[in-house]
Amino acid sequence: MLKKEVLRRDKDFSALYKKGKSFPDKYIVLIYRKNGLSYNRTAFLASKKVGNSVQRNRAKRLIREGYRLIESELKQGNDIVFIARKNINGRKFGEVNRSLLNAVKRTGLLKSKEE
Repeated sequence: MLKKEVLRRDKDFSALYKKGKSFPDKYIVLIYRKNGLSYNRTAFLASKKVGNSVQRNRAKRLIREGYRLIESELKQGNDIVFIARKNINGRKFGEVNRSLLNAVKRTGLLKSKEE
């Protein structure tokens, strides 16, 4: 993931939370919105409700890895935030990845077969 592809500015997060569409799933919540750029910008979040720093970082790593595997299959030009839910603790990668895929499929961000 390149530096420009990471969502950082408070202004961008505010716009995303206000105008973006939210898709909750068992272990994550996905929020996205068009950004008008030729690439996706992403952020991976875990609040203190998820647990201590070790648990939060593990949750973000699991989500980041799941995203990395499907990144090439996504339509470009969106801001996407993945938020870990507190029940993600103690879950295996397969469970988290399934949850991520379900959320992404419901958004319509996956490229169709023709693209």
